[in-house]
Amino acid sequence: MDIRKKSLECHYEWGGKIEVRSRVRVESREDLSLAYTPGVAEPCLAIRDNKRLSFSLTRRKNLVAVITDGSAVLGLGDIGPLAGMPVMEGKCALFKEFADVDAFPICVGSKDVDEIVKTVSLISGSFGGINLEDIAAPRCFEIERRLKEVCDIPVFHDDQHGTAIVLGAALINALKVVGKSLGEVGIVINGAGAAGTAICMHLLSLGARNITVVDRFGIIREGDDTLSPAHRELSLLTNRKGLAGTLADALALADVFIGVSAPGVVSREMVGSMAKDAIVFPMANPTPEIMPELALSAGAKIVGTGRSDFPNQINNVLAFPGIFRGALDCLASDINEEMKRAATFALAAYIPEDELSVTNIIPSALDKNVASAVARAVADAARKSRVARG
Repeated sequence: MDIRKKSLECHYEWGGKIEVRSRVRVESREDLSLAYTPGVAEPCLAIRDNKRLSFSLTRRKNLVAVITDGSAVLGLGDIGPLAGMPVMEGKCALFKEFADVDAFPICVGSKDVDEIVKTVSLISGSFGGINLEDIAAPRCFEIERRLKEVCDIPVFHDDQHGTAIVLGAALINALKVVGKSLGEVGIVINGAGAAGTAICMHLLSLGARNITVVDRFGIIREGDDTLSPAHRELSLLTNRKGLAGTLADALALADVFIGVSAPGVVSREMVGSMAKDAIVFPMANPTPEIMPELALSAGAKIVGTGRSDFPNQINNVLAFPGIFRGALDCLASDINEEMKRAATFALAAYIPEDELSVTNIIPSALDKNVASAVARAVADAARKSRVARG
C-alpha cells in the first residue's frame, strides 16, 4: 500500500496522535482535596507571590507550545492552520517519544505578525518553551525576533535552526571524511528562505568563510538593489568573490552543495563541475534537488538528503527534542547561538571518528539516545552563557 494512503487510514484510526493524561490518581476524597479544591489554593498562592514557582508547582517546566499559522507546511505550502494540525500533532508526538517533553499544538488562524506575536506572548506563561513551526518566510524571521524580545522562555523556529544544527553536524563529519576544512571549503546554498538563511548564518558561526547563496533569481550579491532586506543582509556576509549568474555558475569548483529549494534543479553536469570529493546535500523533500545515485555517479563523494530511504538522513528530529530537553532542564530563558553550536558539536561527536564513512556521517534519526547527548551539551552551554535559571 502507498505510504500516503496508509498514513491517511492510520490517522482515521488514531483520531489524533497525542492525548492528555493525568499524572495524579483521583480515587478518594483526600485525593480530590489534594489535587483540586481546597488544597490547590496553596500552590496558587505560592505562585501568586513568586511566579518562578510556576516551573516547580505545575507542569510548565516540561511543556512546549508548537505554534503554526499553516503557511508553509512541509512541501504543501500555505494550506492553513487546521490542515497543518496533523503535522503539529506529529511534532508533539516526536517531542514525547524522543525527549519526554510534553508538547501541545496551537494552530493560529492569522498571518498577521502583530496578531501572532500577541497571541503567543499572551499564552507563553503556560509553557516552558515555544517551538515555531511551518511559518513562511520572511514573516517567520520577524515573529521569532519579536517573541524573543517579549517572552522570558526559549523561542525556537525549528524550520530555521533545527535544520541548520543538523546540517552543520553532518557537514562537520563529512569534511572529516574527505579531509577538508570548514574554513577553507567553498559552500553553495541553494534556497534563501527560512532554512537556507539559517543554515548560512549557522555555518558562518561555526567558522565557514566562503559561502555563496543562490535563490530563484540567481546568485545573491552585494549591491543588487532588487534584494529584500533579509537577502541584503546575506549579501553582506557571503559571496566574497562577487560572483554573478546562476546556480550552475556558483557550483563550478565548489566543495559543498546544500539544497533547501526545489526538486531536480541540480543536474549531473553541475555536480561534475564541482571540486574533487564534493559533498552534496540535496534536502528538498520528498524529491531532492538531485537524486543521490545521480550525484554519486557524477563524482560526488558524500551525499545526504532529508529522506529516510537513503544513507545520511539530515532530519530535524536529531536536534529539536534534545535542544528543548536541555533548555527545559536548566530553565533557560533563551536558546542562543552558544546552545545551537553546542547542539551541532554534540551531534557530530555522537559518531566516533573511527566509525565515520561516506555513508555514516550523522546519527540515525531513530536513535533515541541522541536527544540525551544533545540535551546535556545544550544545558551546559546555557549555563556557561548565563541564560540558565535552574
